[in-house]
Amino acid sequence: MILDRGDRPPRPPCIRIAAVGDVHLGPDVRNRIRPHLERITDCADVLLLAGDLTQHGTVAEAEIVAAEFSDIGVPVVTVLGNHDFQCGEQEDITELLTSFGINVLEGSGVSLSLADGTLGVAGSKGFGGGFPGRCASEFGEPEMKEFVRYSRHLAEGLAGALDDLDTDFRVALTHYSPVADTLAGEPPEIYPFLGSYFLAEAADGAGVDLAIHGHAHAGTECGTTPAGIPVRNVALPVLRRAFAVYCLEHSKELA
Repeated sequence: MILDRGDRPPRPPCIRIAAVGDVHLGPDVRNRIRPHLERITDCADVLLLAGDLTQHGTVAEAEIVAAEFSDIGVPVVTVLGNHDFQCGEQEDITELLTSFGINVLEGSGVSLSLADGTLGVAGSKGFGGGFPGRCASEFGEPEMKEFVRYSRHLAEGLAGALDDLDTDFRVALTHYSPVADTLAGEPPEIYPFLGSYFLAEAADGAGVDLAIHGHAHAGTECGTTPAGIPVRNVALPVLRRAFAVYCLEHSKELA
């Protein structure tokens, strides 16, 4: 194709997913992302938030989050992170964000009709436990069993929510990581507290198109599940930009 007069080749049909996590908003951190969202409709069809929206998990901080991410021109979908649980106000935070039109997921999903197709997002905070060969097991003390059962329970909720989605594309959105790949840069000793392979099993079992997480501030952006599904760590300290954009084309390839 010959281009002139500033013409551009047509963009192939795709769903453009903006994503960021670990924004840690609070009274001393306001308006951190909002200025970068003024023209988000030019580059994205949806914004996914991968948890740790607040510093200490208070409703007052969640009000700042709501002001930051509501009414931006595209749907906003989020999960909560461990910081959002700190004060035990996670249910109130969920209710507040929902009242501002932000979809908060935990063992649940949402289907979105977008310009170039339908997108299903299933979400869970997820939890730790580690990865094959270096993981906690459901054995021994009741406390250890409960730790592993909680992680498995959240992953099973994610798997069920993914299975319920009937859309062109499906994304698994978590706070904790499903793979060790995107933790590279973190101390290996804390890997079991940064994610769990149960989450990768959920994503692989459903055959999702993309898995997005946060939590690992010193990690790496790109990884894959054992089945080859792209995984992206969108923690703000990793991205070093307000958000990243990933394109899901109908060829099922990730840009």
